[in-house]
Amino acid sequence: MRFIFKFPDIGEGITEGRIVQWYAARGQAVEAGQPLLQMETDKVVTDIPSPRSGIVAERYGREGDTVRVGGALVELDIQGVEGEDAQGLLLEEREREKQPARQKAAEEGAAGVVGVLEIASDRAYLPGSLEGVETPVSVPVPHRALATPVARAMAKKAGIDIRNIKGTGPAGRVTKEDVKNAGSGAAFERRPGGQEIELIKTSMLRSTIARRMIESLRQTAQITVFEEAEVTALKSLRDRSRPRFQEKGIHLTWLPFVVRACVKALRDHPLLNSEMDKAGETIIVKKYYHIGIAVDTEEGLLVPVLRDADKKNISLLAEELAQMSEKARSRKLSLEDMKDGTFTITNYGIYGGRFATPVLNYPQTAILGLGRIRKQAVAAEQGLREGTVLPLSLTVDHRVIDGGEASRFLSSLIAYLEEPAMLLMA
Repeated sequence: MRFIFKFPDIGEGITEGRIVQWYAARGQAVEAGQPLLQMETDKVVTDIPSPRSGIVAERYGREGDTVRVGGALVELDIQGVEGEDAQGLLLEEREREKQPARQKAAEEGAAGVVGVLEIASDRAYLPGSLEGVETPVSVPVPHRALATPVARAMAKKAGIDIRNIKGTGPAGRVTKEDVKNAGSGAAFERRPGGQEIELIKTSMLRSTIARRMIESLRQTAQITVFEEAEVTALKSLRDRSRPRFQEKGIHLTWLPFVVRACVKALRDHPLLNSEMDKAGETIIVKKYYHIGIAVDTEEGLLVPVLRDADKKNISLLAEELAQMSEKARSRKLSLEDMKDGTFTITNYGIYGGRFATPVLNYPQTAILGLGRIRKQAVAAEQGLREGTVLPLSLTVDHRVIDGGEASRFLSSLIAYLEEPAMLLMA
């Protein structure tokens, strides 16, 4: 009997995915839970496991092709399923396709999307249907290399076997720079006159970022307010605390303190922890504090969410921020990791920027940008002294927040940052 495995609806608004790499060849025997292919959605890159043991009778789509949710991915010949058992399995699968994904997951407990698409204690169910088919001959499992989608596309364009490239990215992942170096500077396309250009097919993540940035600017009225915080005392506290955190294996950065200060300032100015409904008639003020942290990755910007940040101390914030950053850069974030944010922080200062105009993470109404921390002369009781200064750029939705309220929020935030003892209080 033949099992038609379809791209599952895993929720969170995902409607399609792009095939990054096939692991299973046509005619290959696979076990339940064995990765069949790697797919990229607008939120994650993940291995898709086989929901059943069997033989790959047909693959639908080539690497780089886009598959809609519900579209066929693979046909499997189900071994050892015949007669009444097969008919019973067929009816069972057809009934399951009518059920919500979470109900299926609770009943099945079958192999879900490997590693990264677990949602709470449930797993995304991988639906399908059955038909009869002959059994092909199995073939060996091909070696697969870890590589970003961009690097894989570049290698294919240049005719380079990506398995022969030594990766320098996280966990040995092959990056686009590795492909360029392997190609010894070979051009991917030439224009008349000999000028070299490089054509890069956008990843689903990059396409999603582009679409959401445009949507944010179209749906909101964005203004940005700039200020500076004198964080000399905070720097001293962080420097004194670092050795104790290092003993626990935690690298203490500025960010946990900024998150803590933001939560306190948001309590003082709740409109910045809100969103406006699509009709533009109601402001929805959130009484919980899920802080999004923009992380720059090779594929583009990801915004994992630090949930219930108001309930966590500096130590726990530092630990979770480090874990979030690593998961983002290795593309191991789950859908749960990136949902329900109420306010976003973006730290472009680590790359040298001072001020910026961050674009709102729509439908949120505020985003805080952190510039490069530097030493400069600051006012003192008697003349000037050297101080440590943190540039701040706050973008708000002017439909909800006026410039005065944005400035008052920044004043509260600065007060907390300049008196770090207040950050240690509940």
